[in-house]
Formats: sequence, C-alpha cells, structure tokens
Amino acid sequence: MTLTRRHALWLPAALAAAPVRAAEAVRSDVFVAQTNGYFMYRIPGLAVTPQGTLLAYAEARRTTGSDWDAIDIVIRRSTDRGATWSAQQVIGVVPGLTSKNPAYQSRRTDAPPGLTYNNPVAIPDRKKGLVHFVYCVEYMRAFYLRSKDDGRTFSEPVEITGAFEGFRGAYNWKVLATGPGHGIQLKNGRLVVPVWLSTADGANAHHPSVAATIYSDDHGATWHASEVAIPHDGNTVNPSETVAEQLADGSVMLNSRTESAPNRRVIVTNADGATKWSKPRFQEELVEPVCFGSLVRYGKASARGPNRLLFVNPDNLMRGGAAGEPGKGRDRKNLTVQLSDDDGATWKVKRVIDAGYSGYADINVGPKGDIYVLYERGREDPKPPRIGALTLVRFPLEWVLQGQHAERTQP
Repeated sequence: MTLTRRHALWLPAALAAAPVRAAEAVRSDVFVAQTNGYFMYRIPGLAVTPQGTLLAYAEARRTTGSDWDAIDIVIRRSTDRGATWSAQQVIGVVPGLTSKNPAYQSRRTDAPPGLTYNNPVAIPDRKKGLVHFVYCVEYMRAFYLRSKDDGRTFSEPVEITGAFEGFRGAYNWKVLATGPGHGIQLKNGRLVVPVWLSTADGANAHHPSVAATIYSDDHGATWHASEVAIPHDGNTVNPSETVAEQLADGSVMLNSRTESAPNRRVIVTNADGATKWSKPRFQEELVEPVCFGSLVRYGKASARGPNRLLFVNPDNLMRGGAAGEPGKGRDRKNLTVQLSDDDGATWKVKRVIDAGYSGYADINVGPKGDIYVLYERGREDPKPPRIGALTLVRFPLEWVLQGQHAERTQP
C-alpha cells in the first residue's frame, strides 16, 4: 500500500526508533496477531504518564477473536517514546473467578471456554508514579487496579461493580463496559471513566445501550455512577464507546459512538463529568463509521487559546451509502487525525494516518509534545485475523498541520 505525502509518510518498522522531526511520522507494531499464544489483539488503549512513559494495553483474544472470546488484558511499557517495549504482561486476573455472563450465555452456546476480560482503561495520576486502571470481566463485573511505580507493577484487583448499581434507577443493565481507551483526571483531581451499559436484548448482547461515566474523588478508593449522559432514543441510537476531555472552562466533554442516522459523532458536556449533561448534538465534521474514536488535549488549556484538541477515528462514511442511509454496510478504514483549535467547537485540520483497513485507535500526547496513536491495523490477507497488529504511530504537531488542506477521503 502506497500513501501520498499529502496523506501520510510511512517509514519501515525498523526505523521506528529514529528521532521525530517536523513532517515525519514513524510507526512500529506493539501487539502482533498470532503471537504469545493469542489469535489476535483488539481494543487498544494508550496512556502517557507525567514522566513520559507509554503504557500500551489491549484485549488479547485467544481463539475466535470475537468480543466474547476467552480474553486476557495485556500491557507493555516504553520509556523511550515507543522505540523499545517491555515484555508483554497479563494483568488483572481475578483468582477463583469462573462465572460467565448469563445475558450472553442464554443467547449463544458457542462461546469458547475461558473468561472474557474486557475494556481496559488507564488514567495516569498527576501524583508521580501513580496510575489507575479499570476493566471489566464478562461485561458484567468491573475491577480496579493501581500502580505506584509508573506502570511497572500493579496491585491486586478490587471489585468496583457496586458503582454501576447506581445506574439501576435509570437503566436496568445486564451488560456493562468501561471505556475503552483512556480516562481523564480533572483539574480538581476527580477521575472520570466513560462507560456504556446495555440491557442485552439485542445483537451480541450489546444492544440497546446508553452512555455515562463513573468517577472517583479519592484517587480510586471509591467509585460512583454519573447520571446517564446519552440516552438510547429516537435521536441518539445505541450510544456506547465514549471518550472524555476537560475543556478550558473546566467543563467536561464526552465524544461518543452511536448508530444514529446522521453518521456523526455525538457530543455532550457538563460542569463536573457526572451530572446535568447537555442535550446531545452531532458534530458535523466528525464522521461516525460506528467505531470507537479517541480524543485528547494538545498543550495546556488557556483562556486566551488556542485550545487544541486532537481526535482520531476511521474517517469514513458507510460503504454504498451517504450520511443518513443506514443499513448499507460500514467500512472501518482511512484512519485520520483531526485538530480543533477552539476546544472542539469546530474541526478544520485533518490528516490521514492509514488509508487502509483500520479500526479502533487511542490517541495521547507526551510531555514534550509528541503525539501517539495506537490503532488496529488491518492485514492485506483477507483471511482471519483481519487485524494484523496494534500499531503505534508517533508524529509531531507539524505533521498534522501539513494536512490542513487535505480533502476528505471517501470509499
């Protein structure tokens, strides 16, 4: 596959350790399909600690690659901007846990043996060395880990499913999921993790769904349920995987995947990441191919600006149809980074990272301004597994700005 300079500049993986210069992007594979005893890796998450350490984590799927496969949570760590990585480590195993989610088991009998560990989310704390980590098991229980040594080791898991009981009055869920991607810490110290919930009455036991958050005001010791942020209704259909960022005025923005007819990302805001969410609106510039996308701030928020946000997802409308024409199939490809300089009000700059098959992606920024994207990269071979690797791409802001006049690429 060849990309023009206008869209992206690729370098071989062997050059991944080369210094980043203006107008340059480098990549390397972090998790590779059919290695370490796993069929494939999916659902990438990427966190950067205040010390500049990269934490890359994912679902390691053993046999079929499905959402309900036997899955482990795995993590790798880099202290040299992604040039080299620690050995792959399984984290979060809950001793003695064997229960499967009856919401799925009652609908399907073909799930492979073993537990589904899913939807990992990390939040580096501003306190040096502290990293918070949440994840789910069987889409029905949630757990919390912490690291006090910048992600080298993690504590034993503590169950936090009780926090989700706070949603029962508004939504009687049977399936829960954190993130995926990364969570955020607000200026006041509050930890915020986007979540989605389902009654499991529809497809894959993941539909219908609503989006919300859980939050902690005591560095992860206790967690609480927010109000439902995005409902499932005639306007927003099946909101699910959501990302969060704090805006310059202190408010919190959620940017959500839905299956709504406009095929655009859905935005809500509030003052505290938990209550009194705004009415959902569609962001015209951000196409929704029904896929997870990620959001992060670039630089410090300022009353005088510019207040830059970066967003990444497969920038691609449905195959064979236009916006507002559901049911004609969706292609996950054309992974693109977009830039806003007005705190997400408008998005005017964009550049393609991978024009080929590409899926979930998480974006983050290092303390020296490096931009990192960990994403699902497709294989040229159409045979399973379709996702060949979770690939890290590193580039400077200048690389994104060079794409400001690029036209939208459509299938």
